[in-house]
Amino acid sequence: MRFRILIFFAVLGSIVLPLRAVQGPSDEGLPSAPSVVKAQSESQPAPPRPVSASPTTPEPVPEKQSADPKAAAPPDTKPAEEPATTFRKTVNEVNVVFTVTDKHGRYVNDLTKGDFSVIDDQKPALEIRSFHRETDLPLQVGLLVDASNSVRDRFKFEQEAAIEFLNQTIRPRYDQAFVVGFDVTPEVTQDFTDRTDLLSVGVRSLRPGGGTAMYDALYFACRDKLLKAPQTGPVRRAIILLSDGDDNQSHVTREEAVEMAQRAEVIVYAISTNVSGSGSHGDKILERIADATGGRAFFPFQITEVSNAFAEIQTELRSQYALAYTPADLIPNGHYHSIEILAQNRKGLRVRSRHGYYAPTN
Repeated sequence: MRFRILIFFAVLGSIVLPLRAVQGPSDEGLPSAPSVVKAQSESQPAPPRPVSASPTTPEPVPEKQSADPKAAAPPDTKPAEEPATTFRKTVNEVNVVFTVTDKHGRYVNDLTKGDFSVIDDQKPALEIRSFHRETDLPLQVGLLVDASNSVRDRFKFEQEAAIEFLNQTIRPRYDQAFVVGFDVTPEVTQDFTDRTDLLSVGVRSLRPGGGTAMYDALYFACRDKLLKAPQTGPVRRAIILLSDGDDNQSHVTREEAVEMAQRAEVIVYAISTNVSGSGSHGDKILERIADATGGRAFFPFQITEVSNAFAEIQTELRSQYALAYTPADLIPNGHYHSIEILAQNRKGLRVRSRHGYYAPTN
């Protein structure tokens, strides 16, 4: 009998010991987990939720993602589906600012959209989309003053005439102008501003000396100043070029300077400082530049007439038209297109505009 009892307890111990090993050590004296939570909530109220939406512990800042979409996603991650492609029709418009005069050279300011037709690359335009008179459009004006040795004897008078022009033309909080003097290199003596006092200081700080790099100065003013100038709406871009036209130091050619002016949609007004009374080679160059961009060249016979030329430019800037049209065939290949604007309902009218433009590229 005693032997059977010993066998019973031996078997019972072999069962109980493994069970206790699985359950772990005894937690005598501690309630189970639900009892602990309940005891906390009964003995101490939970703290109120913070009013601020910001977490008490800052969240880790995610690492900066790579700009490469392939590097941004883990290799085992399925890439997100790309959004559906949206097709938009691009409307190609060409904007042209132009001036109309009668047979006596007087400005004609009462014409309407129906008085004009447009020929683009020898083909009639599909549509004139907009048309209006430009009497108050904001101006972006660059004053380029030849400061070479060839103009030294009349430089002071030209400075004063230019200052008077800026004072009469630039309207505060509306127009912008800058001043560039050039001999062998262009120098900005006053950047874009609407303050005529600063522009006057920029003009007076010019000092004559050195050779003449007029084409370089025109190219620089169009590409680096007017073409890059910020604008919030339509503007008229113009350059007043005061020089004798004799270039002997430029790195770009005359036609390269003209092309850059056309790309920047700049009208060039040239005032010759050659007062010899006879047309020089420089005068012909000035006339070519002005004509190709839709501007005018002035040839004063006396130095005192330079101020009259400035006054004429001021009047013209307030007596212009602007239209936007759709060409019949505009391919984005960067090729040059000729422009011809015709006044069709009145006789004896002369339209002056830029001769062409360069098509956009893809």
